[in-house]
Amino acid sequence: MASCYFSSREASLLRKDSTHSTDSCVSGQQSGYESGGTAVTTPMSEQPPCKLCLGRSISPDTLSSSLCTIAAPPTRNICFVGAGFVGGPTAALIALHNSEIAVHVVDLNAARIAVWNSSHLPVHETGLSKVVRIARDGTRAAAADRLPAREPNLVFSTDVAAQVAMADIVFICVNTPTKRYGVGAGASADLGYFEAATVTIAKNVKPGAIVVEKSTVPCGTARMIASILEQYRPREHFEVLNNPEFLAEGTAVADLVHPDRILIGSAKTAGGMRAAVVLKAVYAAWVPAERLLGVDTFSSELAKLIANAMLAQRISSVNAVSALCEELGADVEAVSIALGADSRIGSRFLQAGIGFGGSCFEKDIRNVAYLARALRLDEVADYWMAVLQINAFQRERFARALVRRLHGSLAAKKIAIFGFAFKHGTNDTRNSVAVHVIAQLAAEIPREIAVFDPGCAVADIEAEIRAVVSDPLQRSRIRVYADWPEAVAGASAICILTAWEHFGMSKEAKSEEAPASRASLSLDQLPETLSEMDVVRLEQLHGDNLDPLHRLLPEPGCAQNCVHCTAADSMSEASPVNWEAAAAAMDESRWVFDGRNVVDAEYLESLGFKVHSIGRGYPMP
Repeated sequence: MASCYFSSREASLLRKDSTHSTDSCVSGQQSGYESGGTAVTTPMSEQPPCKLCLGRSISPDTLSSSLCTIAAPPTRNICFVGAGFVGGPTAALIALHNSEIAVHVVDLNAARIAVWNSSHLPVHETGLSKVVRIARDGTRAAAADRLPAREPNLVFSTDVAAQVAMADIVFICVNTPTKRYGVGAGASADLGYFEAATVTIAKNVKPGAIVVEKSTVPCGTARMIASILEQYRPREHFEVLNNPEFLAEGTAVADLVHPDRILIGSAKTAGGMRAAVVLKAVYAAWVPAERLLGVDTFSSELAKLIANAMLAQRISSVNAVSALCEELGADVEAVSIALGADSRIGSRFLQAGIGFGGSCFEKDIRNVAYLARALRLDEVADYWMAVLQINAFQRERFARALVRRLHGSLAAKKIAIFGFAFKHGTNDTRNSVAVHVIAQLAAEIPREIAVFDPGCAVADIEAEIRAVVSDPLQRSRIRVYADWPEAVAGASAICILTAWEHFGMSKEAKSEEAPASRASLSLDQLPETLSEMDVVRLEQLHGDNLDPLHRLLPEPGCAQNCVHCTAADSMSEASPVNWEAAAAAMDESRWVFDGRNVVDAEYLESLGFKVHSIGRGYPMP
């Protein structure tokens, strides 16, 4: 039998253990009934752990059927430690769908918390601003009283100790970057932030609270958490769960609303199962039961790492094919369509480009490879490291092609870079492919590298470049622009490194296609009782900054000359590229190097451009 042990038969109760009477179970005594038959559920913090039940190992086959009958205690308070790309959006969606639960997001970075409490969120995701406003600020009643007013239940704070102390469930959502020095440097995960957060939790968490790993962590980290908790609280029992995130930046809200699965890893004990059911109940507010999967903790930790590794593997595989296509005269898009039509392969992650970036894929592959080498599985480690080698090869091959097409030198030439975020739909610049390509081009000492991204703040781009390009002369040749016309003026070539829609179509074409991409929900199609997500979808239909139901309360005000307002204005004013105007503004070379295959090459060639695409049109002589 499979080890996914949540079943449709589980509701809010754990099933009775045929060998362990609830009469002798402290937890069973705490969840009894009054004489009138009304259920009495003692708050989780007041329920002592049952030593017979909580610590007893149970096989996955019997986890859902051999447990003492305990009502899943109601969750009243949840705390997320870490207000980043995972903690903020996840907390917002849980708060949105569980209005009876107080959700706190805490972080020691006061500036980050201040932004979460403003009208300028630090994470740019479609629909997130509305979700946060509804949960953080509360709302008025919707039109015709079909959706009542709601009180705020999402709080962003720097008061870590106090909010951890109140929580029934504590999620750890801090950064786990690759180590930069010491044992495992460049390969293993740096758990410094994670360990510090765990120590803070151990010092302040209330008895009986559940601690959840949300960050992507190495296998065995749950044991580290349990060890730290035992060190600081030796006479108390805490359950540790693993609940990895499977969010794609740019579509994080959609991924949270309609997840492929919610994975919950727990100890193979009755106590672990009980904790998993408590967390399951939080997600069950909107996630179908069949998508709530329970496994053991080790399997859950490993599944997250391997999921990212396999997605990256798909990208490197199709990029390796693109190199063959360029030499043979094949079209990688046609090959991808043929491959994707095979139901055993599927079409996802088969779009060729200049490789993957971001804070997850490379880090997690290095973590898997490091784990394999530690277990003396060198062949396994080499296999996964080959995925990174192809990724580096692809972006380096792209940069070399640019230099070669421009006669082997970039001296006295200007190169425009379109796109800096590691993928479209997000403002995340961490480990972007663009910064590596820019660093390689900067080594050629061009006249200028002009960078433009419609979704990223100029300051964020400049900070990432400073961190990667250390040579002062090379860095002096790089300049960041707030709109594309200045970036392309006098340029010899344009490099498209992020697949923003601004680059793939004209303003007129974008306007014509916009209605087809809108949500189907309209004012005439409103259900009798609106859900919170109906409201979010309706407001997306009319534009991200509008409130057609007059439901939202005023946003927090900003100080005069707010830097976030200035950055937001510059991003919102970025216009789609007019390729005719771009051609007129460039020098006679007029090269477009399309690293994401987003432009119509034939159309651009009709305007006088020379186009280099990934995996297309370069047959052998």
